[in-house]
Amino acid sequence: MKTLFRFPIYIGDLAIAELIAFLQAQQLHKLALVADENTWPALGDRVVQALRAAGLDVNVIHLHGRHGDNVVADEVTLIDTLTKARHDEQVFVAVGGGTITDVTRFCSYTSKVGFISLPTAPSVDGFTSLGAPLVIQGLKKTLICQAPLALFADLPTLCAAPQKMLAAGFGDMIGKINSATDWQLGHLIYDEAYDDSITQRYYVTALNCAEHAEGIGARSPEAIKVLMESLIESGFGMLDFGNSNPASGAEHHLSHFWEMRLLTSGRRALLHGAKVGVASVMTAAWFHALADLSREALATQLAQAQLPDPILEEAAIRMAYGSIADALIQEQHEFIYLSPQAFVRLKQRLLDRWDDLRSIFRAVPAPAQIAHWLQLAGGPTTTGELGLTDADVSLAVRHSHYLRKRFTVARLNEYLR
Repeated sequence: MKTLFRFPIYIGDLAIAELIAFLQAQQLHKLALVADENTWPALGDRVVQALRAAGLDVNVIHLHGRHGDNVVADEVTLIDTLTKARHDEQVFVAVGGGTITDVTRFCSYTSKVGFISLPTAPSVDGFTSLGAPLVIQGLKKTLICQAPLALFADLPTLCAAPQKMLAAGFGDMIGKINSATDWQLGHLIYDEAYDDSITQRYYVTALNCAEHAEGIGARSPEAIKVLMESLIESGFGMLDFGNSNPASGAEHHLSHFWEMRLLTSGRRALLHGAKVGVASVMTAAWFHALADLSREALATQLAQAQLPDPILEEAAIRMAYGSIADALIQEQHEFIYLSPQAFVRLKQRLLDRWDDLRSIFRAVPAPAQIAHWLQLAGGPTTTGELGLTDADVSLAVRHSHYLRKRFTVARLNEYLR
């Protein structure tokens, strides 16, 4: 076992033994283990048996899905988890993927104890981050909570995960190239806080993961370990910066919009990374279209661009988001009520920095290349494969940028419409 940055990380065949050794060394004897109907047979049952054989007190919290077989990280699940926990537990143990981890992260933080992550699939990059993406009153939001005390990943369990979950982790990881590009855009045009060293880490890590796309599709233990390490590194990027901005751009906002729309319409949820991968193909096309736009052509478009009417903007948000619109309108007030003077400055800054932005946009792999990587890993590449309707797609393209107060390629496209 080695320690990366802040806490112990282990990926290999002896994860359960390493977990027990860690718990005993830390004198953590009373545990709340969180698992669902899928992760319990995959790993949870074995972990509980080993922990109890080692003399540890384990309270098992079984979560059950209300939308097909899927547990949703919403307020109902959070309350269910908290009410099943005991007041004297010393640490939570999350046995599962992103949803189980996010639920456990929030509940352990609320209970003022730590948690340990036992991933059952390399499906998301949030295992080592601070944030917990949750659906609260229908709105997808990321709450800053805490990182795990340690992470123990059983490599055979990761390799045995459903292919769609392996592909989802790959999709989430490959999307970091697009999110890092959006981060640079927001920094250059809207002075969003930024750290170039994290961006460079994301590019290197994501491209290294892409080199193992075929191995991920073939369940190669070496490639699956690379994927898990890449997702961990992405989580550390968010941990270093203090929020999810480095790893969540327009491609994630599209994914969040689709997730909320599926939930509110009673349709089956889709894996986060699968949506992000498909959205990354879409946003890569947007970046490349903008990179082909000369400064002169941009100047012509900006000269014709009109300051959005705030009344129409509010109406669009209400149409797209319904009951949660008021919260988004309040958060987006700065953009909705952009003054004419600020709009002029924004257009001038775009012109002044367009050559730099075009170079940044060109660094994004072509949409066909991203789609090829996703196919090698066994993941979907189109919205049709996800089962999304034309309305799902068009509404997300037009309105997903309202989900976060960020200047992304989706918001830029809105100004150039």
